[in-house]
Amino acid sequence: MQIAIQGIPGSFHHQVALNVFGADAGILGFRIFEEVAKSVSKGEAEFGVLAIENSIAGAILPNYELIDRYNLRIKDEYYLPISHNLMALPGREINNLLEVRSHPMALLQCKKFFENHPAIQLIDDVDTASVAKRISEEKLSGIGAIASKTAAKIYDLEILAEDIQTVKNNFTRFIILQKDNVNLDFVPNKASIKVTVKNSKGILAKLLTMMSDYGLDLSKIQSIPVIEKPWEYAFFIDTQFDDYAAFQNAIQEINNNFGEVKIFGEYLNRK
Repeated sequence: MQIAIQGIPGSFHHQVALNVFGADAGILGFRIFEEVAKSVSKGEAEFGVLAIENSIAGAILPNYELIDRYNLRIKDEYYLPISHNLMALPGREINNLLEVRSHPMALLQCKKFFENHPAIQLIDDVDTASVAKRISEEKLSGIGAIASKTAAKIYDLEILAEDIQTVKNNFTRFIILQKDNVNLDFVPNKASIKVTVKNSKGILAKLLTMMSDYGLDLSKIQSIPVIEKPWEYAFFIDTQFDDYAAFQNAIQEINNNFGEVKIFGEYLNRK
């Protein structure tokens, strides 16, 4: 089994792949999210792991568009608690560091910690684990990385400070993607859909009211313009429900009265 992820061993995507599919799964690491989607679409990987939102930073809107463009299906979701750790070569101390490099989001989430270390320059880099790997391979003595404990173990780095993120209750939601429709052997209680609404006055308010009437709880809604139709919009929606039949009826009503609906996936709420 081949699993496509963004990043390298030690990244958060790698952790999710191991947690979901086990240590025996083959990992295909890619530099950017689109390459993950493309790999699953072409059948190079059976499944893909894709971050879709963070409890602090919010939704990663371009990744919704990738699911749509490559006609992928959401098999499941996974919530990973995010632990950011400062690491460097063995024997180093925090006051030995001139720079700390990591993904911009990781640096942002740890900004308060570094207020107590003003001499350290924070520098954006491509990925958390990639920095840890480079420090290890190139023996960069004056540079630290912010990455996972798994990355520190893989690349033989010493953790100088654990859990340095400002908000300790920090989670990232990942989705598990596959190419073909998911064969359900359970009754789902969550779904991700795209609704392209008709261009008429008050249509969104009416849509949301209708979905509420069917008992659907909207946990996420993101709008994007329809490029080929100026002033028309599509909405990526995550919805939770207790009654699967009511969800199916709501989808039928959207198709009949509100516009076009595309179901990305029906799955279990893991939160």
